[in-house]
Amino acid sequence: MNHIRQIAAALPGSGLDAMLITGRTAMLYALGFRGEGLLLLARTGGLYITDGRYIEEAREQVTGVEVTACSAGEERLARAKDFLRACGLEQVGFESGTVSADGLRALEEGLSCRLRPAQSLLDTLRLSKDEEELDAMRRAQKITDDTFQALLPVIRPGMTERQIAARLVFELLDRGGEAVSFNPTVAAGPSGSKPHARPGDRVLERGMFLTLDFGCKVEGYCSDMTRTVAVGPPTDEMRAVYAAVLEAQEAGIRAARAGVTGSGMDGAARAVLEAAGYGAFFTHNLGHCMGLENHEGPNAAPNDHRPLPAGTVISVEPGVYLPGRFGVRIEDILVLREGGCENLTRSSKELIVL
Repeated sequence: MNHIRQIAAALPGSGLDAMLITGRTAMLYALGFRGEGLLLLARTGGLYITDGRYIEEAREQVTGVEVTACSAGEERLARAKDFLRACGLEQVGFESGTVSADGLRALEEGLSCRLRPAQSLLDTLRLSKDEEELDAMRRAQKITDDTFQALLPVIRPGMTERQIAARLVFELLDRGGEAVSFNPTVAAGPSGSKPHARPGDRVLERGMFLTLDFGCKVEGYCSDMTRTVAVGPPTDEMRAVYAAVLEAQEAGIRAARAGVTGSGMDGAARAVLEAAGYGAFFTHNLGHCMGLENHEGPNAAPNDHRPLPAGTVISVEPGVYLPGRFGVRIEDILVLREGGCENLTRSSKELIVL
């Protein structure tokens, strides 16, 4: 899939003649191609310049723009400069959120033009997913759900967090994931009070909670899911915390719909945990938008008041973290729709006792 047409159509509204794209994520969004290079996309037509490592694949896969190869550096910029002059393109936007100050200086010197910050053009387009993008994310999430089901019978006391993480990654890739969305969190017992604990040598024991946060990519698009399971019978306190987190998540999901703000979603879930006495132990935002990157803005956060459009994909992941003891987090990913949402996550949220 590519989004050349959508980017070109957005240029006039931003007062731009062309958009310069150099980052790999934005390149994948624009061209549907995983490679390095420089893309100049005008209102009609464009030019993609890569090098010998990618030119054969680019000529096979990239459509809608001219494709050529140059060595990196000055030769590439000289070819791009010629394209701008030949097409009379003067107002050129760039990825102001990813290009460094030194990188901007080199681009302006090489292209002999003044570049205009235009990160918001790409971010706005990427926020609302089309059906092709959603199809890739549904497939990634199905692999993630299936991996969770395959992992449950394998988990047993005596395994380390690192061993569980290795099996988890294997299952994701073996079932068709192109790569992991991020390094997974596997947190046993006291490790679970650290929201992004890295898998280590802690040994899983009966009576512990185990938190698993993981996902994979399909066509570059991410999935993300968190489940907390009990290894052996949980205590009454563990059950109470789990029930409160689940209730908070359900409140966040009920609030999710096109036009909602991130603060509105966060507030709905946070109020539940505050009422249950756990507000001080919910130490992060409710969720984040996602797509080609696992964490994209805006966020479901107390201070994020931007309305979210239909087609936004956002996580809902409240948690309670009792330092040095245990933690609970439950995460689904949603597509915002008019009047409600579509939950892409299918795995059960009832407390599973292994």
